[in-house]
Amino acid sequence: MNYPQIDPVLINIAGPLALRWYSLMYILGFACVAWLGIRRSRTLHLDWERDYILDLVFYGAMGAILGGRIGYVLFYNFEVFLAQPLYLLKVWEGGMSFHGGLLGVLLAMFFYSKKLKRSFWSVTDFLAPLCPIGLGLGRLGNFINVELPGRVSEFGFGLRYPCEKVVSINPVCIGQWEGALRYPSPLIQAFFEGVLLFVILWFFSAKKRSLGMVSAIFLICYGSFRVLTEFFRTPDSHLGFVLFDSLTMGQILSAPLIIAGMILWIWSKTNGEEKV
Repeated sequence: MNYPQIDPVLINIAGPLALRWYSLMYILGFACVAWLGIRRSRTLHLDWERDYILDLVFYGAMGAILGGRIGYVLFYNFEVFLAQPLYLLKVWEGGMSFHGGLLGVLLAMFFYSKKLKRSFWSVTDFLAPLCPIGLGLGRLGNFINVELPGRVSEFGFGLRYPCEKVVSINPVCIGQWEGALRYPSPLIQAFFEGVLLFVILWFFSAKKRSLGMVSAIFLICYGSFRVLTEFFRTPDSHLGFVLFDSLTMGQILSAPLIIAGMILWIWSKTNGEEKV
């Protein structure tokens, strides 16, 4: 079938001011983190008051947005940044990186844990199961914006992309629709990074675990899912494959997450006496 073309602007407010679907996905994502956190704290009788959770979401949102933008510029457009340093501020041109956002959130959680006088891992263990739904919503925003085109399907099913959206990766695409079928990579990543990761973390963290173990599962699972799903996604046109002519930047950045998660898992099993 043809790629469903959806107007990226949900509501035109005034002049250039508008509410876009992609922005709405971020808002809904942060709202879900807050709602799930409050619900989980009440259900499991955790020592997390409502105001603490709302502050947690605020710190995390700032870390995700700032880190996501900085990470995108440094990881995916560093040469452009060197030539035009102000490119970092051109947020209206788009561009967010999960890995940069993750680093931003971790830094924000470090400062927030100091403010709460709690251990860093106890904060991240509480936050980790709340995040996947937001990650999945972000991928739906990518899908609506016709971003992250998939690789050409080898199994006879997929979507025909508008030529104007794939001209950078298929310059011979002439007309309105590309002839080839491509994997709906944003939807594939939404399932793995959003739905499946949420189910795993939500049920795993329902029982008390050693300090850092929930965070370790998040790192291992997200890193593994990202490496897997990148095989369905076309590499960024300006980067291409960055290693062995087969691995993308997303896979390269995700490998350290898996390693860090395994190290954290071992540490949690051997030293994590405190339960969360």
